[in-house]
Amino acid sequence: MRRHLSADLTATVTSPVEATLGVTVAEQVTRQDESFSVTLDGQEVEVQDVVDEVSGTRWHVLRDVAPGELSVSYTATVSDGGAVAGVSPLERVRYVRPSRYVDLDRLEAVARAEVGDVAGEQGVLDVASWVHDHIRYVVGSSTVTDGASDTYLARKGVCRDFAHLTLALLRARGIPARLVACYAPGLAPMDFHAVVEAAVEDRWVVVDPTRLAPRPSLVRIGGGADASETSFLTVHSGGLSFNTLQVSAVVDGDLPADDHLGTVTIG
Repeated sequence: MRRHLSADLTATVTSPVEATLGVTVAEQVTRQDESFSVTLDGQEVEVQDVVDEVSGTRWHVLRDVAPGELSVSYTATVSDGGAVAGVSPLERVRYVRPSRYVDLDRLEAVARAEVGDVAGEQGVLDVASWVHDHIRYVVGSSTVTDGASDTYLARKGVCRDFAHLTLALLRARGIPARLVACYAPGLAPMDFHAVVEAAVEDRWVVVDPTRLAPRPSLVRIGGGADASETSFLTVHSGGLSFNTLQVSAVVDGDLPADDHLGTVTIG
């Protein structure tokens, strides 16, 4: 299935800045065409490319960018979503632990009471369904500091909040799980999207507790323990004021059907 993707970001640099961008598709995605540019006041900015060999995430690092108007433009045509290898022993350890936004130690009793024992594909689907049924999708209802326990108490959030709560419930019941940032044709409102990959035997299967986009059309950007490891823009030092973001993701022909009742792999 061919997908056409784009992302355009603008920001104002107020003091020399170092930042990392994560907007391009992952290394393992088959790209038929791709363009990426970063400019400051219309002039090209030097970018350092860094690839995470495990997840395939392609980071683009900006260093000592002077004050001015920053523009980032990305387009790609791809033929798959970016398959990954099976679950490694290290991933089984890493992705069952607490992380910045997945404060599962505060939700262990909740997980026992709400989802009980979790095993296999159906168990993973049941956890995603519980989050879908109990959390409302409300744009602007959460902040960048909210973690899984905040979402559980608020009972509302956006895709990253749905993902963090799903991750916490799965990990609390012993299931390794990670967040995947992606392009999502069919998503409404259109934006970057966050879904969950969970380990079932030796495979990573994907669930989307928001159910806002068909999973077979997803295209991987990157993955990690939570949103702190998959952000599309991270400012490390200096001053930067975010202005606008426009994301587009479409497929040739009709979108694939997805009732979210079975498991899917990204690839």
